[in-house]
Amino acid sequence: MEFADKVKYVRKQLNLSQEKLASLLGVSFATVNRWETGHSMPTYKSQQSFIALCKENNIKFEE
Repeated sequence: MEFADKVKYVRKQLNLSQEKLASLLGVSFATVNRWETGHSMPTYKSQQSFIALCKENNIKFEE
């Protein structure tokens, strides 16, 4: 699963807007939008925040 798909999946599982997810991860709405469209990849720090959010909410991905 591509990172863009993971972001979309997590947002839908948690019923969050891009704005709310961005706020939880400490990034801008535009950043989350770019991740979802595949125009950019997160920094290491943002990836770790995303992974922590997934773990907190028991969201796992098939590899």
